[in-house]
Amino acid sequence: MKKYILNPVSMFIIGIILGVISRLFDMYTQNLGNILSEMAIWILFGVLISIYSSSKKKAMLNIFLFCIGMLLAYYFVAIITNGVYNKTIIIGWTIFALFSPILAYFTWMTKEKGVFPKLISISIIIVSILSSIVLFDKLRIYDFIINVILVYYLFFKDIKR
Repeated sequence: MKKYILNPVSMFIIGIILGVISRLFDMYTQNLGNILSEMAIWILFGVLISIYSSSKKKAMLNIFLFCIGMLLAYYFVAIITNGVYNKTIIIGWTIFALFSPILAYFTWMTKEKGVFPKLISISIIIVSILSSIVLFDKLRIYDFIINVILVYYLFFKDIKR
């Protein structure tokens, strides 16, 4: 099952689906839209995609296509629905997507043994927390939940590759 989900084509399609869902939630629901508009949830998705990918190269390709699919779909829906969107935000998310393969490369390593993988894991948690505070003003209850899930997967969950 993992082989069918964690492949480049599936990741691109899942990215498209989540991009559409995210945009529709932004338009029609406040709470779910807020969750999907912040970085913490996308960091969680990226971590899960990366650590469950079978190799560093697969993680890099999977996460890149996931992010590109999500961005294309999100802004396509924004355009066809005459939705409001900000060019600065588009540039920010595009830069994030372009750097996502590098982030996936290091994230894949978090399940290896040693100090460096633990430092990467700690860095991911710090970035997730700081993104909520710096970019979105504060930590919300769902940020705490997302970060607890990140801690579990990065530090405690055994991943069979």
